[in-house]
Amino acid sequence: MLLPGGLCVARRPGHSRAEVKGDHMDIRALFMGLAFAFMWSSAFTAARTIVASAPPLFALSIRFFLAGIIGIVLARALGQSWKLSRVQWRATIIFGFCQNALYLGLNFVAMQWIEASLAAIIASTMPLIVALLGWLVYGEKVRPLGVAGLVMGLAGVALIMGARLQGDADPLGIALCIVAAISLAVATLAVRGASSNSNALMVVGLQMLVGSVALIGPALALETFDVTWSWTLIAAFTYTTLVPGLLATFVWFKLVHRIGTVKASTFHFLNPFLGVAIAAALLGETLGAWDVVGVAVITLGILAVQLSKQVKV
Repeated sequence: MLLPGGLCVARRPGHSRAEVKGDHMDIRALFMGLAFAFMWSSAFTAARTIVASAPPLFALSIRFFLAGIIGIVLARALGQSWKLSRVQWRATIIFGFCQNALYLGLNFVAMQWIEASLAAIIASTMPLIVALLGWLVYGEKVRPLGVAGLVMGLAGVALIMGARLQGDADPLGIALCIVAAISLAVATLAVRGASSNSNALMVVGLQMLVGSVALIGPALALETFDVTWSWTLIAAFTYTTLVPGLLATFVWFKLVHRIGTVKASTFHFLNPFLGVAIAAALLGETLGAWDVVGVAVITLGILAVQLSKQVKV
């Protein structure tokens, strides 16, 4: 699964006015953005279901292998080529490792001990981390609205972490999720500007295979292939392979190509709320008052950061 801020699509001559200037959000783009936000947010509930019955690294490696093969076969059927440029190959390998192996691997392991809603909340702060690192490390200018958004987002995270640590949330699981979000944010900044729209599905498939290869070694070394089979496990595994894995990533590529990375990333402000709501509805996870307040503050913070980046051309 590709998070917002993934492989960015460079704007090229001949694109539509919306793609070049990013000044028009049509109905199709709105639907794609909402669909992506829902699919991405639902991945945490599916992952929590999987790790309750199967070793996380083995499950992920197998998922990435299957999704990768399906993606590549479909891409070839659509006439897409795996002859990528050097920049695209670099971005594909970096994201395949950092996003699939490192980010999702750490999240899957962490969800053996923490709830899906908490993992989703931490992961949803990735746009805030990207903006913060861009400001502190790369010296990127952040407007006052963006600064306010960063402060709000960090305050929301502090509220939730304080409440959860006083409860029964596992500190190691929280730490793994935080490291995962930071690693993906760093990778996002490292591969900005890599164009991939013409071979979007092929790039998705290749990223999946990179993740599968990277995880199979740790899985063999650290885990025992002990699975408790059930229809819920099979359903969750199938869903996470096809929907958050392949379909959501493909939709993200197309959305970025249609309206640009900045406008597309605005849909991430929905992720904290959706991630918590889906986990509560399907897994029965409970939320405290500070969780609700924290999610609201983080949501507003992400929205403020993304809106601060939107500059009319």
